[in-house]
Amino acid sequence: FELFFILPCQDGNGKVSRVIRIGTRKSQLARIQTDSVADKLKELYPDVHLEIGEQLQLWILLLFTKELENALERNEVDLVVHSLKDLPTSLPAGFTIGAVLKRENPHDAVVLHPSNTGKTLDTLPEKSVIGTSSLRRAAQLKKRFPHLEFKDIRGNLNTRLKKLDEKDDFAAIILAAAGLKRMGWENRISLILEPEDCMYAVGQGALAVEVRARDADILEMVSVLHDPDTVLRCIAERAFLKQLVQQKPLYLTGAVYSLDGSQSIKETMQTSIAPGDESLERVDEQVQRVGVTAIKVPAEAQDAAERLGVKLADLLLSKGAKEILTVARQLNDAR
Repeated sequence: FELFFILPCQDGNGKVSRVIRIGTRKSQLARIQTDSVADKLKELYPDVHLEIGEQLQLWILLLFTKELENALERNEVDLVVHSLKDLPTSLPAGFTIGAVLKRENPHDAVVLHPSNTGKTLDTLPEKSVIGTSSLRRAAQLKKRFPHLEFKDIRGNLNTRLKKLDEKDDFAAIILAAAGLKRMGWENRISLILEPEDCMYAVGQGALAVEVRARDADILEMVSVLHDPDTVLRCIAERAFLKQLVQQKPLYLTGAVYSLDGSQSIKETMQTSIAPGDESLERVDEQVQRVGVTAIKVPAEAQDAAERLGVKLADLLLSKGAKEILTVARQLNDAR
């Protein structure tokens, strides 16, 4: 494994330094995201001494995706930084999401080919080809922009942008705005897709820190990274899978689309979280909700967010969502 020293802590008192090892994927964006988490920990714990008198050091291990949880399980790393949208709603036994950081712009972005500068998806010519690796995006955009064609485009952000710029295969591509911003490429964003055009993915724009559920010291350390508003929104969204949320009251909009965009069911539900309720001060240190352990976010608020997602999913299922999803899975498996 390739090892990078991130935060050297000089110890002039003879104390034993503890090394906190962070796992991340081997990509430029993953490394940028992991560095941002490491920087926040360094800022929050500039001279931290853990309970056993150890000083905090951060190391980063660059691993392949499939190796991350294996390394976490084998105690080779202490925490792993993910894009929350990439994490399943049920994590393997022994793991939990110990922190959900403040969300970047969660929406999808259109990046136009240089020859189409100034245009929009509405004004692109008939049968213009739009590149996306996401069935979610393609299904919604086919419904909203039936004059366009959608084709698969693969690779990391660098690769996709190169395919757009150096060839004439695509009139535009669709990417997550958050990833472009983190890479420092905001100037490539031609326009942002509003939810009326394309609802963003569950958890999109948020970073998650996965840890061992039994590792109380690490769980406590990373819990200060939790952004309560993002936690509640993402719990509601992840519970909806198991979408668009606003707090106090919380609103959740969810939808199911057939792959060709011809069928859709869309509903919005609401729940209330009373900010003055004294019971909201209770902190739940044990329960995971859709893989998230948020020990500094009131338990009742998390419960309300989770119930909202479940109720909205049940409503869509009662209106035929299961049949649409079954056909979509069959078509996807046949690809």
